Amino acid sequence: MHEPDMGFRPRRRDLLALGVGAFVVAAVPFTLGGRRRLVRRRVPLMGTLADLAAVHEDERLAHAALDAALDELRAVEATMSRFLPSSDVGRANRKAAQAPVTVSRPTADVLAAALRWADFTDGAFDPCLGRAVGLWDVTHRKTPPPAPRVRALAGRRLYRALELAEWRGQPVIRFRDEDIALDLGGIAKGFGVDRAVAALRDRGIENGLVNVGGDLYALGVSEDGDPWRVGVRSAQDPTRLATTLTLTDRAVATSGDYEQFFRHQGEHYHHLLDPATGAPRKTKARSLTVTAATCMTADAAATARFGSVTTDGPIDVAEPA
Repeated sequence: MHEPDMGFRPRRRDLLALGVGAFVVAAVPFTLGGRRRLVRRRVPLMGTLADLAAVHEDERLAHAALDAALDELRAVEATMSRFLPSSDVGRANRKAAQAPVTVSRPTADVLAAALRWADFTDGAFDPCLGRAVGLWDVTHRKTPPPAPRVRALAGRRLYRALELAEWRGQPVIRFRDEDIALDLGGIAKGFGVDRAVAALRDRGIENGLVNVGGDLYALGVSEDGDPWRVGVRSAQDPTRLATTLTLTDRAVATSGDYEQFFRHQGEHYHHLLDPATGAPRKTKARSLTVTAATCMTADAAATARFGSVTTDGPIDVAEPA
């Protein structure tokens, strides 16, 4: 489904054309062959920029499809962001240690997938590590948090104390450990991309892109009928590409230590935590790129396997059974 192409070096205007976060997509003209048009939308969402494109001869239909796709992304943010007190995650983090909290079906589905990844990776992926994430808060900190507080959250396998059940036909969650705090940042964005892609397909869009920071889905083919060419930015030099992928109906996600971090006394502290230590993962590889059938799978795998894979090239994964 993908092959590296180290020869792709976009010009600056190409980098600005369809580039958001970790990825750069080869620039495409707004007027395509025949009557087809490329309709684009770029908006701030989920703490980053969402860049969506739809290829269709009916520009009005394409705009309506993009509206629907953005609605899906906003719905995921509204229900699964840990920064919104009114979200399912926000309500659970306040109340689920005292009593069961009802959540939406999509949130329950993402939590179920997150727990499968936690089991599959033997805790390398833990959606319950929100307290450690908040403790490090690498976008605002300048020094590491106190070591005793970090050690108190290390190696806890907190996901085992999260209960996901049904009550009167509604999903409910309960925390059996007061140190649980949900953080779905390593999986929910990928789920949102998948929902946005489904919205495009439901409205007749067969070719397009959904790119939200480090999570991208290439729908169908590009304007010339070939697979989409997606460049992965270099962790060492974001103006260059580490590799290029060719994608058709395929997702790709990248995790890296080079966007959210701080430095202290010569050490580099980033936002990708190791549940075993409660601290940023120690790794020589500064980024990991994963391709998969769905963006939720790629997102979770890139988070879980960052630090454990040393290859410079992309890896391909499947959803755990």
